[in-house]
Amino acid sequence: MDTADELRIDTPHRELLDQILDKWSLSVLNELCERPCRFNELRRAIPQVTQKSLTATLRRLERNGVVEREVVSTRPVAVRYRITGLGKTLRHPIDVLLAWASQNMPAIEHARETFDTGEDGDRPLEP
Repeated sequence: MDTADELRIDTPHRELLDQILDKWSLSVLNELCERPCRFNELRRAIPQVTQKSLTATLRRLERNGVVEREVVSTRPVAVRYRITGLGKTLRHPIDVLLAWASQNMPAIEHARETFDTGEDGDRPLEP
């Protein structure tokens, strides 16, 4: 196979994709695409996320330039998060991945069932 046609995911790319496509990042980006939010608004919008996980997710997204943190001079001081222009460019590729997943979910579920029941006959079942 020609190396120009190979799919190569180098370490920096893999790390970035891991950070942007994890379950909490996608939920946060989904919320911030709609409107800027304060931390507690995000917590209410994503009730399954812990405070620690949300903090870590926001920091990773901010570090990657996808989300920006704005200190609002109110009493008490508030912090609002918003998606950046760079972050907005993620919308289309994520929508494409979600559409692919939706379109192929029946085939994926069938493959999982086949794998889990060992119906392929080529490998023993694992405990």
